[in-house]
Amino acid sequence: MLALAGIGELVTNDPALDGGPLGVVRDAAVLVGGDGRVAWVGERRALPDGHADRLVDLGGRAVVPGFVDSHTHLVFAGDRTDEFAARMAGRRYEAGGIRVTVAATRAASDAQLEANARRLAREALASGTTTLEAKSGYGLTVDDEVRLLRISRTVTPETTYLGAHVVPDGTDPDAYVRLVCGEMLTACAPHARWIDVFCERGAFDADQSRAILAAGVRAGLGARIHANQLGSGPGIGVGVAADAASCDHCTHASDADIEALAGTRGRTVATLLPVADLSTRSPLPDARRMLDAGVTVALATNCNPGSSFTASVPLVIALAVGGMGMTCEEALWSATAGGAAALRRTDVGHLRVGASADLVVLDAPSHVHLAYRPGAPLVRAVVQQGRVVSGGLS
Repeated sequence: MLALAGIGELVTNDPALDGGPLGVVRDAAVLVGGDGRVAWVGERRALPDGHADRLVDLGGRAVVPGFVDSHTHLVFAGDRTDEFAARMAGRRYEAGGIRVTVAATRAASDAQLEANARRLAREALASGTTTLEAKSGYGLTVDDEVRLLRISRTVTPETTYLGAHVVPDGTDPDAYVRLVCGEMLTACAPHARWIDVFCERGAFDADQSRAILAAGVRAGLGARIHANQLGSGPGIGVGVAADAASCDHCTHASDADIEALAGTRGRTVATLLPVADLSTRSPLPDARRMLDAGVTVALATNCNPGSSFTASVPLVIALAVGGMGMTCEEALWSATAGGAAALRRTDVGHLRVGASADLVVLDAPSHVHLAYRPGAPLVRAVVQQGRVVSGGLS
């Protein structure tokens, strides 16, 4: 059993410990069991004697739960550097850029796609992400969508079938929706936990999105939705009606959208993706308005080659605090427990006894430094299921 002691500030996300959502314990310790789960947490002075095979003093560093990144597109080939540069020069962002990545991805070998996905997963892990979701969506044929999900499964069990990303060039939209709901879904469902749809202009409308999510749910998949990224629209309403675990983006959420999300009492999470908004020169989501209305909020990277080419949750936290009206406490909760809620997971996103021992040791005395020092290399070590998987403990 591993004991981590000398923790200056331990964030557990267990409100029973201090009455607040972060469940902060000062001068704390954590016992990690041989099963990779949290065996005990509390003040260092109360650390049980004789249980640990190894004790590490962290010298006053802060420890937080591993980040839960609930929205990524990790399996792809190529990049869209030219598109990004043009956008920064004033060209408008449109969903059609996805087709550029589709062409590159179809042309790539399985080995190339897996190598790139594993590289990005390592980047995510090194920045503190211990749980992540990964979508297909850059294949848009039955065989290519299946292979993207199979490759996604090599880096995470949280895989999402996104055949409904855009309609391929030269394809009848209604015929493609039938394919997504039929043969493609049948082939992809065994490799996925979730189904997603891009409900947006240039992609899929409300009726198409409803049909796609309903087909996925009938096939045993949980629902998620890309909603209200590029403008006001029906996406959030479609997601709430479908009992989606998460409505993602929510950049252009109306008062009615926010009321609908709040009415789910956390059943449907608003997952905000600020790097995508920054990269597309869109307004950042109004997280403050959502939180004040009672919406459960998650933060995620949306790692993809077109609009958010980063795997850094700390960057997302800093943007949420600096530009979206969130407090440091709210942003950290949303990047950990909020992400877990968006995946309907109860074993990650917190450090209560019995949880997966996924935690991040910061080279800082407080979690506030994640927003206070944006871009600084604050992640000292990452522990996943009780094993040190990045950095080192000393």
